Amino acid sequence: MEVFGAYSRYYNLFYQDKDYPGEAEYVESLIGKHLPGAKSILDLGCGTGRHDLLLAQMGYQVAGVDMSEEMLAVANTQLADLTPHPSSLNFHHGDIRSIRLEQSFDVVVSLFHVMSYQTGNEELAAAFATVRAHLKPGGICIFDCWYGPAVLTDRPVVRIKRLEDEEIAVTRLVEPVMYPDQNLVELKYHVFIRVKESGVVEEIKESHLMRYLFRPELELLLREAGLTLIDASEWMTGRKPGFDTWGVCFVVQG
Repeated sequence: MEVFGAYSRYYNLFYQDKDYPGEAEYVESLIGKHLPGAKSILDLGCGTGRHDLLLAQMGYQVAGVDMSEEMLAVANTQLADLTPHPSSLNFHHGDIRSIRLEQSFDVVVSLFHVMSYQTGNEELAAAFATVRAHLKPGGICIFDCWYGPAVLTDRPVVRIKRLEDEEIAVTRLVEPVMYPDQNLVELKYHVFIRVKESGVVEEIKESHLMRYLFRPELELLLREAGLTLIDASEWMTGRKPGFDTWGVCFVVQG
C-alpha cells in the first residue's frame, strides 16, 4: 500500500461508525414534518455524497454540491457502483457561497457542520443567499452547526484518538484554540498514519476553523436572506437546544 493513499483510508476509518443511514432517515423525518410531499433535494457541501446516495434511494431527486474535486470523485465512484443506478442523483463542483444551478428544489440541506465552516458574516450571508436562490416558494432548508451556548459551557479540549484496521494504524491529536471575540475555534489536527506492511509513517497536519453560532444571529442573517427560522432542535434527537447541545439542527423556510 502506498503511503500517499493512506489519507483516504484514515478518513474512512475515523468516520466508519458515522450513522449515515440514521441521519438520512432523520432528515426524511424533518421533511415529512415540515414539507410532506417534497420530491427534490439540494445538498450544499455534500462531501463524498454518502447522505445523497441514501436520499436518492429513498426516492428523492438529489443534487450535491462540493468544492472538493477529490471528495466528488469519491462520490461519483460510489454512485457508479450502485445497482440499480439512481438516475435521480448528480453531483456538481462549486462553492456553496456562490454556485447557482439555475434550478430550484423543494428542500436544501447542509449537513455535518458545513455552515460552521462559514466563519465570517459575509460567508454565512452568501451561503444563505445560495439557499434562498435554490428554494422553491415555501421550500425548506435543513442545516446543523456548532451551538454557541454548549461550546462555551463545555469547552473543547485536547483529544487523542487511536484506531486501526488491517492495513493502517492511526493516531490523531486534536488541539483546540478558542477565539471568543470572534466566536471561533481553531482545531489543529496532527495525524500519524503507519502503514503496517512497510512500517512507513505518514504525518499530516491540518487546521480547521469552526464558528459556533447562536439563534439570534442566525435569525438576523436568515431574515436578511429572505428566510424564516421555523424549528430548532438537537441533531438526531429532537431535544430542545440547551447548554449540553453541541450540535443543533435548524429548519428554515423560504
